[in-house]
Amino acid sequence: MSDEGELKTQGHIPVLVDEVIFWLQPKPSGCYVDCTLGLGGTSARILQACGKNGRLIAIDQDSHAIELAHEALKPYIDNVSFHCGNFRDLGAILDSIGVQQVDGFLFDLGISSVQLSDAERGFSFQEDGPLDMRMDASQGVTAGELVNRMPETELANIIFEFGEERLSRRIARAIVRERANSPLRTTSELASVIQRSVPPAYRHGRLHPATRTFQALRIAVNNELAAIAPALHQAVDRLAPGGRACVISFHSLEDRLVKYTFRELTQQSDQGMRILTKKPCVASDEERRKNPRARSAKMRVIEKIEESTELLAGVVL
Repeated sequence: MSDEGELKTQGHIPVLVDEVIFWLQPKPSGCYVDCTLGLGGTSARILQACGKNGRLIAIDQDSHAIELAHEALKPYIDNVSFHCGNFRDLGAILDSIGVQQVDGFLFDLGISSVQLSDAERGFSFQEDGPLDMRMDASQGVTAGELVNRMPETELANIIFEFGEERLSRRIARAIVRERANSPLRTTSELASVIQRSVPPAYRHGRLHPATRTFQALRIAVNNELAAIAPALHQAVDRLAPGGRACVISFHSLEDRLVKYTFRELTQQSDQGMRILTKKPCVASDEERRKNPRARSAKMRVIEKIEESTELLAGVVL
């Protein structure tokens, strides 16, 4: 296993790092794209495995994360190009630097511990802060704007669809009733409204009653699910023969989208793809014990078939 201290960056421990290296199989002088750079812990391992001539294209829509990632990638900084943007624009980003073919892609669809712990970002009800939740703080609507302006039915639908929250209508009704008196401005105000709106037994379950609603709002604010399939199609278009794409997800909506998109890609005759993980790869018991965030992580891997493999498959022995 990897040295946990080496990979822990700014309080954030990346998940499934050893598994990413195993499946991605970084090669000397290879070119790899981390589509969700975060704090750069996994990218550092990829570059370490590539050797001195490896190349990394690092993408993240959070400019602050990119700043922090410079520290983890300091030993390899000459081999990295940083790009602030959303992976839905993957093709355009690669075009802008003249890259047509890549040996591997990594997508980590989760939110980092640093983002969660930064109260000013408004991602977590554990830290009181403004209802923001934007990954790119320079654009888009905030979570506060959604909860204070969206019609009750639409709000309930978002909470149900993106949060898989069975009490979505009840929660939406309570939010609308509360905002009629005064706008909801902070994470603690919203969490309090949600907590008061649910039955007593629900308040003391395994999850905080606001967990799923906060997840739903974050997904809606950042339009996260809509970006996944287009980005995977763009990645596959740029994969070199034998190249692989690893996708780590943290909840069932993401994992389901990845699963269906991979299946669709294998059925397109012009792509020549195969799925390497029949079942998603999950964290070991040891990693789950050390890093609770890894408990919900699932990784799926797809590969572009090399021409020699395709030819051999057609030979009758």
